[in-house]
Amino acid sequence: MKPRPLTLIQDELVDYDKAMERMGDLVAERQRDERPDTLWLLSHPSVYTVGRRTPAAHLPDPSRGIPVVETGRGGQLTYHGPGQLVGYLIVKLAEGEGIVDYVREVELRLVEALGALGLPAERRDTPPGSELLTGVWTTATGRKVVSIGMRQSRGVTSHGFALNVDGDLEPWNWAVACGMPDVDMTSLKRELGETSMERVRAAVAASFEAA
Repeated sequence: MKPRPLTLIQDELVDYDKAMERMGDLVAERQRDERPDTLWLLSHPSVYTVGRRTPAAHLPDPSRGIPVVETGRGGQLTYHGPGQLVGYLIVKLAEGEGIVDYVREVELRLVEALGALGLPAERRDTPPGSELLTGVWTTATGRKVVSIGMRQSRGVTSHGFALNVDGDLEPWNWAVACGMPDVDMTSLKRELGETSMERVRAAVAASFEAA
């Protein structure tokens, strides 16, 4: 991968709607070259976000009480909640570089971060005719630990990834995650037993050259 240093912003728990407003501002600033490429690390209160192609059958039962929000990113249903590290990437793509190219880079950088944390992981190629296998899976157990959904506008990326660290995994079972009914979502805590959000943040920032 070519060097791509980023400016790092860090927050704790931020409401999803408020985060979307701020992300829009960050994207506009990057489009005007008023800010450098940026990684924003944060977490959200419990919320399901859905892409434009998410079927109604994949949504959770409303009685679960977790809001469902439509979002402009690619991909399908994702759950966000405390104990998950979300990374929004506001990056100006190079001439001839597409969003799919950058998503592949994001996957590889997260594989690197997880390896540094002691969890061997991998990205996957999508078989023809299958649901897009965007994200990162554990090598040993074949479980999905990172979800990725991004878009680009006027050459600048937005949205990003969600890495399950030590939060409750049960809400993933109340809906169809990532358009894959059989996916087994996991977390660093489930795979490694012990983990630290602070250590995970540091490893992710390092893998994205973010400071």
